[in-house]
Amino acid sequence: MRVVAGTAGGLRLVTPPGRDVRPTTDRVREALFGALGSLGAVEGATVLDLFAGSGALGIEALSRGAAGATFVDRSPAALDAVRRNLAHTRTADRAVVVRSDALAHLAGLARGGDAPGGAPPPDLVLCDPPYGLDTWDPLLAAVAAAAPGAVVAVESDRSVALPPGWEVLREKRYGGTWVVLGRAPGHTATPPP
Repeated sequence: MRVVAGTAGGLRLVTPPGRDVRPTTDRVREALFGALGSLGAVEGATVLDLFAGSGALGIEALSRGAAGATFVDRSPAALDAVRRNLAHTRTADRAVVVRSDALAHLAGLARGGDAPGGAPPPDLVLCDPPYGLDTWDPLLAAVAAAAPGAVVAVESDRSVALPPGWEVLREKRYGGTWVVLGRAPGHTATPPP
């Protein structure tokens, strides 16, 4: 597995040991970030990488010009891999690594108490939980409360229906992987100049 493009493009990433982490393939990551780039969702963004695993998604965002990223996972082995990958890709200066359950972290952000260093709410949320997750509604409700108006990338082994009030931006299947891009409720359109 490697960083696909940007300042760290081509650098290899380590994955945590064990079967709990299923890294996003280079092909899917390339397509995902191509779509996010066309939406203007990466450059300068504040990113939240939930269920970070190896950190490949958040690191890809940093490599492509995101202003900063917070990596959240509850596994010490995963967070060790994230830290190693951040150091290897020289992106650690724009990253915060948090050991937490995704829902607990989102609840803290929604209360305004867990934003690292007083960081603004995320503009881009990368959500790649273990395949088989069947509790999407509470997770997406927590994302909407913590990051109103954010672009959200959801990766799953099946199509995920975004809740009412969400804007579906794109949905595509890549083999056994579904990627849905949406915008959380709370977005206000910027009036034209």
